[in-house]
Amino acid sequence: MVQVSDKRELWEVLGMLFRAHPWHGVSLGDDQPQIVTAYIELVPSDTVKYEIDKYSGHLKVDRPQTYSNVCPTLYGMLPQTYSGERVAEICRQRTGRTDIVGDKDPLDICVLTEKIVPHGDILLKARPIGGFRMLDGGEADDKIIAVMENDALHESWSDIQSCPAPVIERLEHYFLTYKQSPDRKKNKSEIVGIYGKREAYEVIQAARADYDEEYADVKAAFKSLQRFKA
Repeated sequence: MVQVSDKRELWEVLGMLFRAHPWHGVSLGDDQPQIVTAYIELVPSDTVKYEIDKYSGHLKVDRPQTYSNVCPTLYGMLPQTYSGERVAEICRQRTGRTDIVGDKDPLDICVLTEKIVPHGDILLKARPIGGFRMLDGGEADDKIIAVMENDALHESWSDIQSCPAPVIERLEHYFLTYKQSPDRKKNKSEIVGIYGKREAYEVIQAARADYDEEYADVKAAFKSLQRFKA
């Protein structure tokens, strides 16, 4: 009988038996927030909006893109993050608005790469260089901007200032229009700021702390598993 002696060993055993839940069962990484694990849901060639099913962990169809909105980058979420009170508080402090709450979702990430990635439902390593302070109906919905680790073209981009203005503008246009339709008179999405690498780190760490608080029961369940032998 083999004894599972620590957390890493337990994850390795479980990983051989089951697919990890991309939100709860995958680590953000030992080097976060400088280097993070990203779960990619959507790639630029997708004409259907995919997102993770929070209950099962499977990738699901959120909606077909009725209009001509195409995400210009790889797009997904950061495992074991949550947009709760701490993320909302950063947004409140930076904007001076007191009515902002977290959107209760994992933190979103846009990953720049020169490579063609044909489909989502994958994990990759990325380096955050900044982000958008985005509000969706009064909810904090930050978009971390990152470059894929060891990407030949983007590796030298160390902060948001390295990113050419047209790239930022394309991302802004996508997020300000991807929920619009001709019969929708008011756009609920707004970008109220763009920030650099250091603030991206702050937002990621706040989202990690929000996750640890919101899903303390998940962490407790994990600790109970450590008492078992495999």
